[in-house]
Amino acid sequence: MDSLSQFALGAAVGVAALGRREPVWKAALVGGLCGTLPDLDALIDHGDPIRNMTFHRAESHSLFYLTALSPLLAWFAAGRRRDEFGRWWLAVFLALVTHPLLDLMTIYGTQLMQPFTEHPYAIGSVFIIDPLVTLPLLFGLLVTGIMRGPRRYRGNAIGLTLASVYLGWSIVAQATVTRQVERELAAQDIAFERLLVTATPFNTLLWRIVAMEPGGAAYHEGFHSLLDAPGPMRFDRFTSDRALFDALRGNYGLERIAWFSHGFFRVSLRDGLVTIADLRMGQEPGYTFEFAVARGTANPGFREIEYVTVGSRGNTEALLAWLWPRVAGSGEPPPRAIPPPITLAP
Repeated sequence: MDSLSQFALGAAVGVAALGRREPVWKAALVGGLCGTLPDLDALIDHGDPIRNMTFHRAESHSLFYLTALSPLLAWFAAGRRRDEFGRWWLAVFLALVTHPLLDLMTIYGTQLMQPFTEHPYAIGSVFIIDPLVTLPLLFGLLVTGIMRGPRRYRGNAIGLTLASVYLGWSIVAQATVTRQVERELAAQDIAFERLLVTATPFNTLLWRIVAMEPGGAAYHEGFHSLLDAPGPMRFDRFTSDRALFDALRGNYGLERIAWFSHGFFRVSLRDGLVTIADLRMGQEPGYTFEFAVARGTANPGFREIEYVTVGSRGNTEALLAWLWPRVAGSGEPPPRAIPPPITLAP
């Protein structure tokens, strides 16, 4: 999730854990800082954009490492209040581990179980920014900070409860849409080996669908809102150059994105460059995480290049203008802007 949401969650958890034992501002500040601490790994340069992408949310988001770190941070946070160390330890621990657990709800991929496995876990039931996660937390903190007396903490508790209920709702909504999509794909005789159903920006009513055909040479993209009228869903078919992917086996960047995306990727030959896009983040034809990994042609051949980000968010204004009517059930197809040409130094 975004940094504001993570700070708000950490702050709310800190206030809930410390209660009346510490000033609200101190509990919120320490909790908020601990809640954003794991994302400092984004400042580390691993050498190229593909490594930077796939090593983000790794060790710094590990439940094992964060648990081990929590008593040390709690010792410093408690200061002279050593008698309250246990309570501070609980607050710091919860603020730290709820960060990767909230990230887990997005589609990016979080390596929760480092060092035991690098598997990037992802649910995808909420978008990376969702006001209905963030605003209840901020409102609860504000109420608790302004009010006086023992009832002030109810605001924070209500904020945490509302955010948690909303996250639970997102999982239920995702499962409901997934079942509908599976039936619709079968009705339209669309075979698939992987299915992605993930929340669209800022809401959990409209869902984006990606169905990868067996072999990965093509995929279908569609959208379904819980407010859509009954009727068949629309799916648009797109291709991925699987033969090109197989020909470039051994290219680290290519295979790393294929792994990190759980098989939801597109390989293309554009402007003399081989690119791979993570299909989970974005929508046709623009993807945030698309990288050029090789240059050349089939004859005489391809050579690996320094990895370069070539992704884009598409026409943001057009997408936002389409998004809200589509959430309301308009059924309109999404805008499909032609990607600009790629120009890299030879």
